[in-house]
Amino acid sequence: MPERVLALFTSKTGIQVNYITYESNEEMYEQVKANPSAYDLVVPSTYYVSKMRKEGLLKNLDKAALENMGNLDPRLLNQNYDPQNQYSIPYLWGSTALFTDTALVKTPITSVKDLWRPEFRGKVLLPDDMREVFGLALSALGYSTSTTDPDQIAAAYRKLVELQPNVAEYNSDSPKDAILGMRSPLGATWNGEIYQVRQERYTVECVYPKEGTALWIDSLVIPAGAKNVANAHRFIDFLMRPGIAAMIAEGYGYASPNRAALREMDPWLRGSAIVYPSDEVLKTAQIHVDVGEALSLYEKYWTQLREEK
Repeated sequence: MPERVLALFTSKTGIQVNYITYESNEEMYEQVKANPSAYDLVVPSTYYVSKMRKEGLLKNLDKAALENMGNLDPRLLNQNYDPQNQYSIPYLWGSTALFTDTALVKTPITSVKDLWRPEFRGKVLLPDDMREVFGLALSALGYSTSTTDPDQIAAAYRKLVELQPNVAEYNSDSPKDAILGMRSPLGATWNGEIYQVRQERYTVECVYPKEGTALWIDSLVIPAGAKNVANAHRFIDFLMRPGIAAMIAEGYGYASPNRAALREMDPWLRGSAIVYPSDEVLKTAQIHVDVGEALSLYEKYWTQLREEK
């Protein structure tokens, strides 16, 4: 979140914001579960909203305190991970896409399966994110990215073991730096990262694979044990102001769920096919959903995979 947004909120309300980042949904979840009263607001992705909601870790939102909720795009509301948005408000949304630096990779990339090609040994960048990485393998195998079938999950693990020689690094913290530093000329990352890279290196292209892409929505939620619930609601409502939402989207190159913000947004961002994929791309996209008890199997294989790298 841009520091300017935090400063503006404090200047208008007098409320100080202690801002802490995390590297994965798993890390965020463990911290909130271990100390539910430590945070007043957290930002999980779709499937973790569902998981935390089911486990009683989230507080019901007071919609009467959210006057700017009408600015949100209805298409991004009432999703199956939180029907009626009782617990969550969309913050940013995006997709996981492939990228290729055409100055360094001359072969066209069109499919997730291309990442496994032997000529890309030691060149592929992947997010350090369990569900995203397994999603790539599951897509390559023709399975749902949210499968709970043990055989399919095991097959995806074996597929990822095959990919290991090609992986240069798993990076969710600064994929932009890895791409601009030309450590990895191709791979998979979030579309906003690719948009940011394109501002500095125009030979990097975004590719939405023919198998379909993964969509995600990062949401604002209030932990059940939050101490400053009223202030958390004030902050959420502040973030839904059109000018503030536009500022956030422009700061990071991700899509805003705020329809009113589009009018105040940089036209280059608003019109970017990287940030706002076409209807054709969205038609075949999948949103990661909670996999329930199968999560432990994903985690087991993920731990094994990362220990091998």
